Amino acid sequence: MGNSKIYSKIIYTTSPENELNQWIDKYEKGKVFIATEENVAQLWMPQFNSFLDKHFIRKVVVTSGEKNKKLNSVAEIWEFLSKNGADRKSLLINLGGGMLTDLAGFAASTFKRGIDFLNIPTTLLSQVDASVGGKTGINFNGLKNEIGTFKEPVAVIINSRFLQTIDPENFLSGFAEMIKHGLIKSPAHLEELENFNLKKIDYQNLQEIIRHSVEVKEYFVGHDPTEKNIRKALNFGHTVGHAFESFGMGQKNQALHGYNVAWGMIVELYLSVKECGLNEKECTKITNWLLSIYGKMNIEKDDFERLYELMTHDKKNEAGRINFTLLPEIGRIEINQHCNKELIFDALEYFRTIQ
Repeated sequence: MGNSKIYSKIIYTTSPENELNQWIDKYEKGKVFIATEENVAQLWMPQFNSFLDKHFIRKVVVTSGEKNKKLNSVAEIWEFLSKNGADRKSLLINLGGGMLTDLAGFAASTFKRGIDFLNIPTTLLSQVDASVGGKTGINFNGLKNEIGTFKEPVAVIINSRFLQTIDPENFLSGFAEMIKHGLIKSPAHLEELENFNLKKIDYQNLQEIIRHSVEVKEYFVGHDPTEKNIRKALNFGHTVGHAFESFGMGQKNQALHGYNVAWGMIVELYLSVKECGLNEKECTKITNWLLSIYGKMNIEKDDFERLYELMTHDKKNEAGRINFTLLPEIGRIEINQHCNKELIFDALEYFRTIQ
């Protein structure tokens, strides 16, 4: 496949309105629509309203929150598009976090067998992760992203200004995915993240760092768009992270996605030392850094069996074996690694007792 530009155009800008103008001009007047979510509508719509009126862009606002990432919300967007005369040559602009871009992207990719859509992600997690790679989806029957499509947006507009309104926890949730990108591909990116001042965020500098992070994801997606092979690199920290996430849901004590990924990375760094020969000092240094940012989830020995069982449900497993992406060294990955149950329990014990 090579690193061909099969995916959307990613635009880094300080003035999203100017960039949008150029895209809107490609479509017939009245055939451009916008989907957003309540929280974002309250924060950003007042600034966008006159722009929308000028271009005759009608909007649909869906309820915020992961629990609304479901078929009813998709139907709401389909109905809105249908009532307002959208056709196959229309454009849907999706303004919001990863939940909204996943959901509205799915609605656009299935309406009249697929209309163009453009994403403007408003959280760090959606800028560095959800907006790249062409995955759309909704939750179904209690399972995350169970229904979805691979469909690229025509463009993704990234502006770090949107991040000034997100709370520190959500910022750190996205930052964990950036750390993952550094670990799997780019020691230089990892270093700039280690030097980044999380207490006093420089948003201008951040835009450039986001670009470096997105380039890592683009590399893997470009080489393997449908996750048959090397794109599995992006799952580092996620096999255990998703188990922590589901476990937390069951305990009604759920941390944000990025926190679970950070904890998953700690466990999988330990597995990398034991299974792939990752340098132990490197592992300790990164683990301490992750703990200083994310703290850790309290787990007991009695929870290991349940966590292990949750890992066996991971979508990326094959032939009944738990599939890990591990690191032989920082910036290099080994996909399709299998660890036995005893080693996984050792790694969970390491996590449980680490200070």
